[in-house]
Amino acid sequence: MQGKGFIKFMAVLLGLICLYALSFNFVNAGVEKDAKEFAKGDPLKEKEYLDSMANVKVYPVLGFTYQFTKGKEINLGLDLKGGMNVTMEISLVELVSSLAGNPTDPAFNTALQNAEKRITEGGKDFVAIFVDEFEKIKPGVKLADYFASQDNSRDIKANSSNADVQKYLSAEANSAIDRSFTILRSRIDGFGVVSPNMQKQEGSNRILIELPGIQDRERVRKLLSGTAELQFWHVYQIQEVYSLLENIDKTLAASLPSTTVEEDSTKNNESKLASLRNKAEAKDSLEIQKNQLSKTNPMLSLFQFPLVQGPQGPQLNPQSAVIGYVDKKDTAKVNSYLSRPEVAANIPSNMKFMWSVKPDQLYKRFELYAIKITTPDGKPELGGEAIADSRNDFDESGKPAVSMNMNVEGIAKWKKMTADASADPNNKRAIAIVLDNQVYTAPTVDGEIPNGNSSITGNFTSEDTKDLSNILKAGKLPAPAKIVGEYVVGPTLGQEAINNGLLSFVIAFVVILVFMALYYNKAGWVANLALLINLFFIFGILISLGAVLTLPGIAGIVLTIGLSVDANILIFERVREELAHGKSTETAIKDGFKHAMSSIIDSNATLFILGLILMFFGTGPIRGFATTLCIGILSSLFAAVLISRVVFDSMLKRKQNITFDNNVTRNAFKDVAINFVKHRKKYYIGSLIIIILGIGFYIKHGGFNLGIDFKGGRTFLVEFDRDMNTAEVKEKLEAVFGLDEQTEVKTAGGNNKLKITTTYHIADTHPNADKIVEKALDEGLKATGAKFTTGSSQKVTPIVANDILMGAYGAVIVSCILMFIYILIRFKKWEYGLGAIVALIHDVALVLSFYTILDGVLPFSLEIGQDFIAAILTVMGYTMLETVIVFDRIREKLSHAGKKEVYGEERITLINFALNSTLSRTILTSLTVLFVLLAIFIFGGDSIRGFIFALLIGRVIGTYSSLCISTPIVIDFGKNKEK
Repeated sequence: MQGKGFIKFMAVLLGLICLYALSFNFVNAGVEKDAKEFAKGDPLKEKEYLDSMANVKVYPVLGFTYQFTKGKEINLGLDLKGGMNVTMEISLVELVSSLAGNPTDPAFNTALQNAEKRITEGGKDFVAIFVDEFEKIKPGVKLADYFASQDNSRDIKANSSNADVQKYLSAEANSAIDRSFTILRSRIDGFGVVSPNMQKQEGSNRILIELPGIQDRERVRKLLSGTAELQFWHVYQIQEVYSLLENIDKTLAASLPSTTVEEDSTKNNESKLASLRNKAEAKDSLEIQKNQLSKTNPMLSLFQFPLVQGPQGPQLNPQSAVIGYVDKKDTAKVNSYLSRPEVAANIPSNMKFMWSVKPDQLYKRFELYAIKITTPDGKPELGGEAIADSRNDFDESGKPAVSMNMNVEGIAKWKKMTADASADPNNKRAIAIVLDNQVYTAPTVDGEIPNGNSSITGNFTSEDTKDLSNILKAGKLPAPAKIVGEYVVGPTLGQEAINNGLLSFVIAFVVILVFMALYYNKAGWVANLALLINLFFIFGILISLGAVLTLPGIAGIVLTIGLSVDANILIFERVREELAHGKSTETAIKDGFKHAMSSIIDSNATLFILGLILMFFGTGPIRGFATTLCIGILSSLFAAVLISRVVFDSMLKRKQNITFDNNVTRNAFKDVAINFVKHRKKYYIGSLIIIILGIGFYIKHGGFNLGIDFKGGRTFLVEFDRDMNTAEVKEKLEAVFGLDEQTEVKTAGGNNKLKITTTYHIADTHPNADKIVEKALDEGLKATGAKFTTGSSQKVTPIVANDILMGAYGAVIVSCILMFIYILIRFKKWEYGLGAIVALIHDVALVLSFYTILDGVLPFSLEIGQDFIAAILTVMGYTMLETVIVFDRIREKLSHAGKKEVYGEERITLINFALNSTLSRTILTSLTVLFVLLAIFIFGGDSIRGFIFALLIGRVIGTYSSLCISTPIVIDFGKNKEK
């Protein structure tokens, strides 16, 4: 085998990379185990321990801190960790109206309303639709009359065409979405979410956000829906505030109970023990002094002050705009102190405190600022409306900076503010740039800025200045963001999903290992070794790429394990054929790998194409499933083909006896001669009967059982303390929701677990709509008299559901087109491509038919949602995999006979030969995948049972289709050419 050394080198290199990626999980597990032992069941102590370990080097070999290693471990998705999934929509209606100065012209506003309506019905480009609607209402009128102004004179002139205005509006809309993304990202970072996932939904005005571990829905809603308000403030210096801080401390010392202070001191001491454990410094007198200080100075003991070097050593910097640095874990305590009534009474009305937007990188401390209020109404002298433009730039020394320009009104105000701040040459003051009450930067002003042009410099990276530039521009174009989709997973469900997913994974893995070892003897153990290496590579690559692992992702990994043995089965079956021809083991192995390679490449290529389609069209869990599937396919090709070959060569070199069967399996599938083509019309009729039945049940049920993904609405997963009657629960809920609303109640894995879906207030955009629905739900459920807990909830508006449906149609259509093109190129015969497409349509129709026939019969939901589309596409992949392998054998047989094509009885014989010669591989691969799917179906949990059921029946249908439909149908497509 050529290139053996290179394969070994790549295997070792990839192994080291994966080992490095996985090592962070082991390091963190050790730290978190120590935290649990230290806390002894107290979650607060455990959190304090981990907080204190943030900057401790827990990976001494590489010098990495716990905070760094925590960010490098595998990310768990919402379904495994619990949390919140939110879809934000940027209001382009209000954006366009704002750019035009919010005109009162009825025609202009009617065009906006019509455009919004068309977007809801499935349109994509809001700006293009708006321009089209305006030209219908006011033909011949220029949009430049509404949008041209002094501030945008570089882009729009008074005589600009509507096409020019459309180009300008599209650019501003995209810019507004980008800035909204930056602002939301900044807010989430300040929220403290571990490994948040944000994605701009390309071609739309929506942003998808996943917040693992977050359960406070109200806080998230306020955080994400709040208006982004940019402000410029003068700030107090510490010399002007320090006496006030001392008075606050005295007030707190007098008003706080001594036990509270002592408890705070004890907790503070215990949190320090986490990092000082077994160290002599724990008894140092400085620590004792600090604990004593916290009793007399509750708040100031939490502060670290800005210092400068003086004649007698370090001293307080009197001119600092920062009045104190506070550890991240202590900011909540400082806030609680400042909000106490007796403290608030001492704070002047012209002063308010604000934190920096993020902690410093070195010590993870937040900066506290004292903002100076100089206007009677309490508003800033200058707001975000003054910014005409800003851009990321570089200063004279080549360091990243932000340049900004003011509009006419802003120039005058900025000139006055900068003049006031720099009036005293011996005491130049700072101006704070604030967004949503968080200080992004507070630069010291060197002198008056008369032209509205200024530069912000600091310890910035290029990414920082780009983000800050976007933030500065955010005030210019108000583009409110609203939540149009929401999904909450409770932590209990998350832990249950982890346990179920791991159990299904272990069972499926063991089943495949045992099967391969029993069926293929020593060769089976080689396949198992390759499988273990493949699994190691998959997890290592996932962590290295920062991928988020979800429960469908685990399903993708388990399915990849089942699919990875397919390559070995293909190779082993070809080796067995060569051995049956009397060849030596070494020659048989060489020829087996050679003859199986084209089938392996073709079959994996078709699946990989399906995976890419899923990644492109899917969102959330579907994309996670597709990511693991694509990574698994590439890893399987390397491990199952190349590494297996290296192992076999090594065994041959050492003269080891290699067996590919045993006494039981040696003659399996030998001399099989089933005439599949002869009975093809019976198969056609049988499939047609099932499809007609499916159509009948479709009519009976009034359509498919569409999930919330496709029809819009709110879904709640509720667990009761006893078995419930779904009809009774529905009656109670309809009493509060109303009979006009669509309300469905179904069991979700058990009679005490119900899935409740309702359209109640789904189109209501009022901020309190969610509370109204949740209150009505509680009222209806309480009327049942049973105790209940809501484990998860999901909200999707009709506009989002419509886009998901269009994406699903697109995924199926695009996949069919790509499959036809691939087969046409590889086999150079349109009949083969058309036969494969007919088989795909046949399989999809059968799966849909079984779903409609069995809906309401089985004890779990068979609704059609995003995960069902993923299942359909995967089923299509299975069918293509099976079909392509048979086509490949036909091509090989024709090549050996020196013919391009045959017809009549000769063609029937050829196709039957191809089907029978690949039957062992078809059955064995189908069985391994079925083992995997059954393990996930039984042990994988309720949340993916419907998804796995679609894969199960799809796998059976795909095997049946490849044998009885797709290949035999080539006979019928070739009849005209034969004549």
